Amino acid sequence: MPALAATATPETTMIAVLIAAAVIATLCYGIGCWLWPFGACRKCDGSGKRRSPFGRAFGLCRRCHGDGRRLRIGRRILNNLRELHDKGTR
Repeated sequence: MPALAATATPETTMIAVLIAAAVIATLCYGIGCWLWPFGACRKCDGSGKRRSPFGRAFGLCRRCHGDGRRLRIGRRILNNLRELHDKGTR
């Protein structure tokens, strides 16, 4: 039975394009984590300070310890993979 034009859609091409886009996005994020390992703390918005409940006093942010920066998730993954590699080669 011949394939009809309406049913012969290139689904595999679309899947390959989506997989390629996901691989490229992952590589770009990995390079970004390698170049810029720290991001702004989401709790204090990078200021390193937190306000008291009444809004008059400041204290150090508990998550970033007053630094204002946190290690990005992708960088944590890269560090863990590097530690696994280093432990396996000893």
